Amino acid sequence: MKASFDRIVVIFNPQSTGDGPQLAEELRTDLTERLPGVPVHPCPTEHAGHARDLARDAARTGHPLIVSVSGDGGYNEVVDGVMQAGNDNAVCAVKAAGNANDHRRTTAQRPLVDAITAGEVRRIDLLRLTIGGGVHARSQYAHSYIGMGLTPVMAIDLEKGGKGSLKEIVSVVRTFAKFRPFTIQLEDGTRRSFDSLLFANIAEMAKYATLSETGPPDDGRFEVIMLPHTAKWRVLGVALRAATRGLGPQPTAEHYAFTTLKPIPLQLDGELLALDAGTPVRIDIAPGALATLG
Repeated sequence: MKASFDRIVVIFNPQSTGDGPQLAEELRTDLTERLPGVPVHPCPTEHAGHARDLARDAARTGHPLIVSVSGDGGYNEVVDGVMQAGNDNAVCAVKAAGNANDHRRTTAQRPLVDAITAGEVRRIDLLRLTIGGGVHARSQYAHSYIGMGLTPVMAIDLEKGGKGSLKEIVSVVRTFAKFRPFTIQLEDGTRRSFDSLLFANIAEMAKYATLSETGPPDDGRFEVIMLPHTAKWRVLGVALRAATRGLGPQPTAEHYAFTTLKPIPLQLDGELLALDAGTPVRIDIAPGALATLG
């Protein structure tokens, strides 16, 4: 599908310690030259969570393109804000900045400015997280993964540790030393203990951890990477395998639900949420939910 945008909104963090502000300005300059008839609006964020508000407001009307110049966490806010706006004509894209943008790295098909100029839009799946039940339920979207336990924490430590076999091993061992298993209650009432539970829409995390041999973001399913609670030496082996040669094929699903038994942290694309004990949680695939390019 070829799109004609009536405006382009570039959302970035001006206080970023990385190259976000510079990349946002370069993108604005390039787009102004390549698409002189399309207004380009830089939108700096002012506080945590502001990108979600800016994206929601920008996506409400017309045929906008909202570009996040950020890492995975910043893009998570933008995607969620665009989904809240409920405008099917709104399109999202991301220019990688900050520590990491696994989503851009694993899904990019061409340079971003070329993709925007061509205007060839495609639709990809999202993960929809629903917390709570009944009238108190609230939903939030993730573009890449939702996880608890060892795997997402390990991915963050891998990113901090950097590439190289020794650095990878040090990062994994450091994470391994501090993680704790958790127990949840599944829909059928059974209780299961995990060292890690991850729902993934892409096959890689933190540049180096390969979660699955499959997992395109438009197949209508997500990968379920489960690590039931086991002996620590086995957990360490799985963690090292993910960091080096990958975990291989993984089961897939369209839906997964459980209830927390104790307070537990949960991560969406690297952003942390704190879940209380007794919280109903659902993860569903949202097929073709996001219009994007790149």
